[in-house]
Amino acid sequence: MPQYTPMKRKQSGPREAPLVYASLDELMRLRFKASGFSFLPRQPVHSILSGRHASRLRGRGLNFEELRNYLPGDDTRNIDWKVTARTREPHVRIYTEEKDRTVWLLVDQRMSMFFGSRWKMKSVVAAEAAAVSAWRVLSQGDRVGAVVFDDEELQVIPPHRSEERVAQVLKTVVEKNHALHAGSETRPNPEMFNQALQRMASLARHDCLVCLIGDGFGIDGETRKYVTRLTEHNDVISVFIYDPLEQAMPAAGRLVFSDGFSQLEFNTSERALRVAYGNDFQNRVERMQSTSRRHAIPLLPVHTAAPVLEQVRAKLGQH
Repeated sequence: MPQYTPMKRKQSGPREAPLVYASLDELMRLRFKASGFSFLPRQPVHSILSGRHASRLRGRGLNFEELRNYLPGDDTRNIDWKVTARTREPHVRIYTEEKDRTVWLLVDQRMSMFFGSRWKMKSVVAAEAAAVSAWRVLSQGDRVGAVVFDDEELQVIPPHRSEERVAQVLKTVVEKNHALHAGSETRPNPEMFNQALQRMASLARHDCLVCLIGDGFGIDGETRKYVTRLTEHNDVISVFIYDPLEQAMPAAGRLVFSDGFSQLEFNTSERALRVAYGNDFQNRVERMQSTSRRHAIPLLPVHTAAPVLEQVRAKLGQH
């Protein structure tokens, strides 16, 4: 059986443990690095958003602006044939691109995210993924909003196109991130995932882009109901955060998992424990992949062993 051993709490706080806790300053500085990828429809061939997924990313819509006489060079596809027949002169419909669209970030900061074996905690990686997404979206002129949740509650930040709104989103993420600790008495709550999805489905009504950022803890049959509502009139991308050690636990005897403040000891020589551990992760991945295929949702895996931005650029392509 796993043995939990409290450790003597260090004097340093979360701000001095950047691999364990997200730093607001670092998230704000990612603004100047958030480039080289795009959520818009036109994608390189190797991007996960190319092919069949690209057709689901609507990008910004078009607003009708005016109806006028046809001029040489106008796109003949925009000819209004009814008006042309009535006036006996060719007329075209002129459209302008919408100035912005709404992008919602669903950011998971539950206890299941407070884990990391290589470099950073999953919760920190999720915070950084939210930051690079928010800054990139803002640079493209779109509005950013968020639903940030932990095991007990969720917080909604309404969408707006401003640096102040991105900062508010990141502050909320950091607050929930810093509330995580191994000695917490809060019980892991898988049901919060569906509650957050349900709330998002009521907020993202039409032509939004919704980025789900988390480890999928709690995905079940009911999840599909809320995902179906989301994908009916919106685009959805799932950013799946995971740690390489979740895939397979090595047979290395007793291992101690620690966040620097407390520790948990496992006897990894027990094969049944390793099998159950690996199966739990694989089942979660399969449920996410099944939901992704059913609703044509691009799935972007991001692990804790390499910089977030490098992984996002590799999956979405250089822009």
